[in-house]
Amino acid sequence: MLRAAGLDPQVIVSGVDEDAFAAPATAKLVGLLAGAKASAVADTLDEGVVIGCDSMLDLDGRAYGKPASPEEAIACWREMSGKAGTLLTGHCVIDAGTGRRAEAVAATTVRFGTPTDDEVSAYVATREPLSMAGAFTIEGFGGWFVESIDGDHNNVIGVSLPLLRRLLGDVGVTIPALWGQYSSRT
Repeated sequence: MLRAAGLDPQVIVSGVDEDAFAAPATAKLVGLLAGAKASAVADTLDEGVVIGCDSMLDLDGRAYGKPASPEEAIACWREMSGKAGTLLTGHCVIDAGTGRRAEAVAATTVRFGTPTDDEVSAYVATREPLSMAGAFTIEGFGGWFVESIDGDHNNVIGVSLPLLRRLLGDVGVTIPALWGQYSSRT
């Protein structure tokens, strides 16, 4: 998504143990995780802008991350079917050179359809939901089972571009500056 939006990011895995974190609310948890991931990477750099994100689905006050197994993905879909949940993405931006930092959480309401048991089994067999927060995505096979969303659709895909733009501005970075070589494209 960032490449399509004109950035050329270098992906650096943070190595943060997500299971070591707990919080009383999903929004707080994704914020903590995004901050920990960004900090872990920024601490290894002398310069550059670090963007850390983490997403989870909040359904009836329960946080759903990536399912650990196909069985867990199927159980998740049984819970979500016909309901609405909130996809929450924590965002943390750190300027590694200055230490300036900005953080926020984006929220998008997702209304799920009611796929049949056979459809859920076939979907899980694609393995797509095993790598997605809440065991779904809107831009792949899972899009067939999402009735609607309220809010930033990019947030559901993984990063809220409008929120990220604001956070980058908070640390003194403009979007055109990040476009670099792409800004002269026609």
